[in-house]
Amino acid sequence: MPPRIYDARFTIYDPQVEHMKRQLTITTERIDEAALLSKRRMSHGMGAVVCFLGVVRGVEDGNAISAIEYEAFLRMAEHQFNLLFDQMEKRWPIESVRLVHRIGEVQVNEPSLWVEVVGPHRGEAFAASQWLIDEMKRVVPIWKRPRA
Repeated sequence: MPPRIYDARFTIYDPQVEHMKRQLTITTERIDEAALLSKRRMSHGMGAVVCFLGVVRGVEDGNAISAIEYEAFLRMAEHQFNLLFDQMEKRWPIESVRLVHRIGEVQVNEPSLWVEVVGPHRGEAFAASQWLIDEMKRVVPIWKRPRA
């Protein structure tokens, strides 16, 4: 199968040769955006970085809350995330994805999710990022319980 060419000047994407870099962290620790940003690595052919920060809102289902308690079936969550990363790698020419999800109690206005997708163009990076977040919410066994 010949490589798919997205931009002949910069990127030749062949999923059989290149592999998307992946980093998954499921943690009780606070998400340190500055540290994550300082560790970003990307090749010269990449032109887009999409970062998403999911923050706990003060209202859940119309009720005021102070926090959300996140619980995960860790082995299955890791497995499902890796399946999603596999699908993502086949659909878009993404160079890397990094995802951090908090578990345990996360206070209002604190981040519970951080996603970074690096790709050659913004359209692909945005599409891959949104797809990943939507699918994660659908299939990854991470549950949330609002706290009053």
